[in-house]
Amino acid sequence: MSDIALLPEVQAFLRRSHALFIDGGYVQSHSGQALEVINPATGEVIAQVADADLADIDTAVESSRRGFRQWAQVAPAIRGNVLLKLADLLEQHREALAQIETCQSGKIIQISRAFEVDQAAHFLRYYAGWATKISGQTLTPSLPSFAGERYTAFTLREPVGVVVGIVPWNFSTMIAIWKLASALVTGCSIIIKPSEFTPLTILRIAELAIDAGLPAGVLNVLTGGGHVGKGLVEHPGTDKVSFTGSVPTGIAVGRSAMGAGLTRATLELGGKNSAGFLRDVDLDKAVNGIIEAGFLHSGQICAAAERFFAHRSQIEPIMDKLAQRLGRLNIGSPLDERTEFGPVTNRQHQQKLEWFFAKARAENNTIVHGGKLIDGPGCYVEPTVILANTIHDTLLNEETFGPIATFFPYDTEDELLELMNNTPYGLSASLWTNDLSKALRMVPAINAGTVWVNMHTMLDPAVPFGGNKSSGVGREFGGAFIDDYTELKSVMIRY
Repeated sequence: MSDIALLPEVQAFLRRSHALFIDGGYVQSHSGQALEVINPATGEVIAQVADADLADIDTAVESSRRGFRQWAQVAPAIRGNVLLKLADLLEQHREALAQIETCQSGKIIQISRAFEVDQAAHFLRYYAGWATKISGQTLTPSLPSFAGERYTAFTLREPVGVVVGIVPWNFSTMIAIWKLASALVTGCSIIIKPSEFTPLTILRIAELAIDAGLPAGVLNVLTGGGHVGKGLVEHPGTDKVSFTGSVPTGIAVGRSAMGAGLTRATLELGGKNSAGFLRDVDLDKAVNGIIEAGFLHSGQICAAAERFFAHRSQIEPIMDKLAQRLGRLNIGSPLDERTEFGPVTNRQHQQKLEWFFAKARAENNTIVHGGKLIDGPGCYVEPTVILANTIHDTLLNEETFGPIATFFPYDTEDELLELMNNTPYGLSASLWTNDLSKALRMVPAINAGTVWVNMHTMLDPAVPFGGNKSSGVGREFGGAFIDDYTELKSVMIRY
């Protein structure tokens, strides 16, 4: 096995001392402090980025307010064209961006290419199409005329202002693009706060955005620890926060936003997503579905399935086939194109997964496959299959955000629905069956923001995405994002 060679431009980019991206260029942090970026496949430090402080936050917000005033006046078609040009630039620099992403996150190179870059460009083009289609309504009021006067009314959609986009470490490019595209196409400016574990790709994309014609200050990037996101959310000069991340952090962000003058908040959080396999499903198709639902990018996907419910008569054959498949996975360097399963993104998360393995053993769960860390310098974890004893076991209730598929049997379809809904979360779920009529009857009974049938995890920019219950507030994609990035203004006229 051998790694692909890093492009010279990638090597040069990683060697930089990365400053903050403010007002169209790089600015040194007032703090003078830096954070190390570590390759999770090797444990090596690959770059350093600035750790912003409160003074840097003030500077970025002032820049974003200036950028907003300019960008909000730009014609919608021009805004859309900038996004189209940025999509072209992402594709032109596809391999370099994918390599940077793989080096910082441990994502296997094929996923970095196909999802982080290709899908990001696809989403940009979709959002660009909305630029000329954001509109209000013309209304006829019902007010009576007292002296021959008449009335008419209309509504306007106006950008909310300065957006704070807080991006997680699992898909640092694609999720950043979702947020900046939503903001830019509606006329907002945005400050991206990437995860301290994966801050590099968005810095390069910010450079490309300027090349695409985005005015200075419309997109700023502040790197640093959690205090940076908190400072941005609570800053009086920001108008909206779009957060993607864990449920506990999302709740804290929502509270901070509400306490900072009712700042708008869109929260796309995690959960404990279910996949239910009806009795008619083919076993091989079920195993393929489980790998798609739970093991892509080592399970580090907010919508990934973690709870798997199979009919009691099929659960052991499914788990056995799954264990055999996982045992044949090519686990290795994410820069090797033959690798099928790479590391998790950081040491802290690897240690958290080790705690879950210990918890499963303490609760006498059956570990069918895996259940251990993989020795070595990287953050590798065995793909794991677990059979729970009761519905109350930890691994059926707490989000692991890793390559752990926890199974539990059911006997009736009514019981299956009850099990799938037995969680405070509601981000996603999936049903697997050959009986489409039965699936369509069951879908309304599942309490989740997205329900897939015979698929899982796949997202499309035209289909709204977001969570129910504790899994979030608001929706991304489709036309649903427009409500969260614009204010509705009503105008009435007497004549």
